[in-house]
Amino acid sequence: MEEARHPLPPFTLETAKQKIQLAEDAWNSKDAERVAKAYTIDSEWRNRNEFIKGRAEIIAFLERKWAKENHYKLKKELWCYHENRIAVRFEYEYQDAQGHWWRAYGNENWEFDALGYMQKRYASINDLAISQSERKFI
Repeated sequence: MEEARHPLPPFTLETAKQKIQLAEDAWNSKDAERVAKAYTIDSEWRNRNEFIKGRAEIIAFLERKWAKENHYKLKKELWCYHENRIAVRFEYEYQDAQGHWWRAYGNENWEFDALGYMQKRYASINDLAISQSERKFI
């Protein structure tokens, strides 16, 4: 059995914000193994048009993602929370292999188990081409 990943549900305003900051920090590390440890073994994701199940698929997905997204920088913020669920608004920037800059905007719906692991993550994301001078996250 795995150890609890605090903060645990049911979430308060403070603990929901803590969970979001932990996720933001992990994703900005671009360490796929570190990120995957926050999810249940059989976690279910929808990320854009991909359906991902389990930590091994999460790791493979993140490694592919970050191999293509250079200078990746993410910011997440709380939208709302209730019991074991959190909704997040986010944006991130990256540079593609051709040197073009992008900003991705999106929303995530998260559901956690009793031990604080994310068991469901549903992400809707849109990309916007930006110029280097339009970057927010430098």
